Amino acid sequence: MDTAALLAVYDAQMRMPPGGTLPAGVTYEHDGPVVRIVGGHMGRIRAPRDVGVTGAALDRLIVRQRDYFQARGQGVEWKFRAHDLPADLPERLVAAGFVPEDPSTTLLGFAAELATEPVLPAGIVLRQVHETDDLRRIADHQSEVWDTDLSWVTGMLLSQVSADPTQITILIAEADDRIVCSAWSLYYPGTEFAALLGGTTLPQWRGRGIYRALIAARAQDAVTRGVPLLHVDASPASAPILRRLGFHAITTSTHYHWTPPN
Repeated sequence: MDTAALLAVYDAQMRMPPGGTLPAGVTYEHDGPVVRIVGGHMGRIRAPRDVGVTGAALDRLIVRQRDYFQARGQGVEWKFRAHDLPADLPERLVAAGFVPEDPSTTLLGFAAELATEPVLPAGIVLRQVHETDDLRRIADHQSEVWDTDLSWVTGMLLSQVSADPTQITILIAEADDRIVCSAWSLYYPGTEFAALLGGTTLPQWRGRGIYRALIAARAQDAVTRGVPLLHVDASPASAPILRRLGFHAITTSTHYHWTPPN
């Protein structure tokens, strides 16, 4: 597998904010080489592989993004990949008060190879959902698994569905009307990619193939739509599963977060 070629396609299509219909209230604002994504539950910064500025100019660029969202009373996330330039961007983000999360593995897969028939344990039902009540249940499920308040997921999913339901597919696996796993795919018009997000399983249901089944179901959906590539920023727990399924690691990504002081 030519991972360099996959990385080049990823850099060309998945670095900057996508086209398509934006959720209500979300805007893209350009500041030199970067784009601010404004109007979500937190701010996001997206940049090309090479930001193109260094030293004091880079420090000023970083501080402008931080101060912009501080004025809004919001936190902001800056996503950095291991092959990004300049190489000292992470330390300059930290100097400006940004805190890194643990790195994720960026993996790409070919939808046609991964679109097998989902195999679920007995008693598990797989459903595609879009109603508000189900989206609220997903947020509750994710909050339970990650032991933090993810209630904002309801509004995020609902805004995506309301903007254009063809740009998102949301799946849940249920046992006796309880969500045991939830996941969704985002589609980006004008690209060859679907992003696989959210894949979260209750601890007591792990190791039974449910996460793999939702990967297969979303790969089938991508094939049906004519979308050839799947993208995942995977946690250390998920990355080995995805590699076994046939995904290819191309880089790592780290989210640097700045949070307003209390």
